[in-house]
Amino acid sequence: MCDDELIPPRADLTEKQWLRADAPLARDLADRWGPQALTLHRRTLLGGAAAGAALAVLPFGGRQATAAQGVAKFPFPDGPNQKGEFAVLVTGDAGTGGEEQLAVTEAARRVCRDEGISLAVGLGDNIYENGPESDHDSEFRTKFETPNTGIDVPWLMVLGNHDCSGLIPGSGGDPSRGDREVSYAASSPRWYMPSRYYNVTLPSSEGQGAGDDPVVEFFALDTNPVASTVAQISPHYRWDGPYMRAQRQWLDAALSASRARWKVVLGHHPYLNNGKHGSAGSYDGFVIGHYTSGIHLKELYEEVVCGRADLILSGHDHTLQVLEPTTRTAGTRQIVCGAAAKSGDGKAHFDHPAAWENFSDVGFMVLKVSERAMTVDTYTVDVPARTAHLAHTTTTSTAVAGRSSVG
Repeated sequence: MCDDELIPPRADLTEKQWLRADAPLARDLADRWGPQALTLHRRTLLGGAAAGAALAVLPFGGRQATAAQGVAKFPFPDGPNQKGEFAVLVTGDAGTGGEEQLAVTEAARRVCRDEGISLAVGLGDNIYENGPESDHDSEFRTKFETPNTGIDVPWLMVLGNHDCSGLIPGSGGDPSRGDREVSYAASSPRWYMPSRYYNVTLPSSEGQGAGDDPVVEFFALDTNPVASTVAQISPHYRWDGPYMRAQRQWLDAALSASRARWKVVLGHHPYLNNGKHGSAGSYDGFVIGHYTSGIHLKELYEEVVCGRADLILSGHDHTLQVLEPTTRTAGTRQIVCGAAAKSGDGKAHFDHPAAWENFSDVGFMVLKVSERAMTVDTYTVDVPARTAHLAHTTTTSTAVAGRSSVG
């Protein structure tokens, strides 16, 4: 069974309803977790109720990691590299521990050295196929720390649907499991996830002095409660529940308050996408309901993000896509970078305008930002040779806030 390909028979089923409607899947999971898995919640089965006990609730509804004890964190950059820019490695859907991930990270290490990388981004699905079972799960080592050894910078991590699996792999049906990844940040030198959603700024080329506006600000989202393949059963994580209301209010306020030259939103599930999963509002062909289609994530992107952020960086689809900013996006460019360990099916399924796209290869991207310009370099990776090829470069010199019109 290819776990990340599981599609429910109908929109907005609970996990238990899905299993009742899909006997082969139910049998497979019973073999994997034991017969009691079909009647008990997986979190109960695996002792997850205690996970995240050391976390404190933030005023805006996220979670915050306790302070790291005895772990030296890799520092955030306090200025640009020798080329006068901040260079950021971008990966997504990486956490398999398999040959493809290892090939991509080995190739990326050489590019990181050459480009002066000082920050990295992980766009979700950090621990396949079911997310971690605790905040000290050995899979953090085998699927993140060991593969990324040598890329010794802070990694801005976001939650993907596989990180928040309930009983069904990739369902996104238990968002509370993401607290384990927040908690893990306290014991890792690389992993940065201070809460389930958060923002980070990088200073101007002159450094972060009085009166200096940041050159770039990142806004990391948790898209799972409004893009899960199943209905959420916890009132806290419902599409219209307190968690999503608080996250939306935080994002709106943070974007309004931002003084950064460039603004980049990080969210596992894309707004627009030419890969097989499709775009928010019609994920996997579903156009009804509150969850499976992603309709409320579409609303969040359109009502809060578009026209205010320069980029949306997403994974979820195991492809590499640099889509064009359009009137529909109000100048915001969608980028899909979810091929750090798995590749697509070799073809486009939709026709959103694209500067460049690849549906066959694994790879990664490098985002370069300075006061003058923002550039995205896309690399494909030859897995047997473990080498990277620069396949495409896109550069813009005008931030969304400075554009009068978009074609």
